[in-house]
Amino acid sequence: MEAMPATPPVPISELSYEQARDELVHVVGELEQGAETLERSLELWERGEALARRCEEWLIGARARLDAARAAADGGDRP
Repeated sequence: MEAMPATPPVPISELSYEQARDELVHVVGELEQGAETLERSLELWERGEALARRCEEWLIGARARLDAARAAADGGDRP
């Protein structure tokens, strides 16, 4: 797996679901390969945890939007 660019990481709060998911896949791959230092492994783990939370936030938000749309549709069918 190729290394990520040396640019500072984008704040997780600014990532789309797809960006967070893709970066999480990369982080997991790098952890599986074994980082060169314990410090790097810890950094990757912490970033991965934060990315997983971000993905979960997006999915919870999407679920809420779907539930609201379904509720509105159900309410629209009633007289």
